[in-house]
Amino acid sequence: MTDLKKTVAKNISELRRKSGLTQLDLAERLNYSDKAVSKWESGASIPDVGVLLEIAKLFGVTVDYLLSEEHEKEEPCAGTENIRSRRHMVITLLSVALVWLIATAVFVILELCGAKWATWLLFAYAVPVSSVVLIVFNSIWGYKRKNYLYISVLMWSLIASIYLSVLSLNYWQLFIIGIPGQIIIFLWAGMKKREK
Repeated sequence: MTDLKKTVAKNISELRRKSGLTQLDLAERLNYSDKAVSKWESGASIPDVGVLLEIAKLFGVTVDYLLSEEHEKEEPCAGTENIRSRRHMVITLLSVALVWLIATAVFVILELCGAKWATWLLFAYAVPVSSVVLIVFNSIWGYKRKNYLYISVLMWSLIASIYLSVLSLNYWQLFIIGIPGQIIIFLWAGMKKREK
């Protein structure tokens, strides 16, 4: 069993380094702590079968590759993780671009129809909608580290959009709401980092 632990540890460590991931990056992708990844790579413990399968899929190898010392027949797909990350980024950016395309199309249609209200506000509201799209896709892809930034952008852009909507009333006090909101986001981010 000790030899198997060492073999799995060596293979996980090599695949992680070849992919340019840190232990924390790998842990986030697998929804585990970086301490668990550290234990796997040091040979102190071995991941469950389900986790081994997830690791194998992540690096484009089979579970057998992770369990064996000899890798003559099978080499990991070089850059599988980078290709997947690029694909995720393109899909996310296309979704954000779609939000702006819809905002632009609605703006043009309303302007052509002679809308009587400030149609430019569509672009102000496109910013918080884009933030929501980024948060959703980051959560789906497992890149949750940046979500705190996107949540901050969502909060401040939503406050700014509401302020711009009622600009004639000069409700500048709306921005005061953002201060405790931002403090909560910072504290939440700090708490999540300590948990990992």
